[in-house]
Amino acid sequence: MRIIAKRSLLQFSKFHPEARQPLLAWHEEARCAAWTAPRDIKARYASASFVGSNRVVFNLGGNKYRLIVAVAYRLGVVCVKFIGTHLDYDRIDAATAEME
Repeated sequence: MRIIAKRSLLQFSKFHPEARQPLLAWHEEARCAAWTAPRDIKARYASASFVGSNRVVFNLGGNKYRLIVAVAYRLGVVCVKFIGTHLDYDRIDAATAEME
């Protein structure tokens, strides 16, 4: 998959250094993946949640962080929409959240 907004992951990890390894591990797995449907994601990430028709919420770093992405399955593109702590995530709407 092609990942859009890797810079957002790196910037977040500057303020949350303990998130760096889980974020980079997710990025590498997603980059090497070939997701064609939500079931492909669910097979690898059982705790992933799906919001609307194309958004996926990943729990990372022992459930400390949330990563929301939009997936264009046919195009093979994943766009980072939000990365934050669990508390940050509780304050947003996963269906409409966008990176600032």
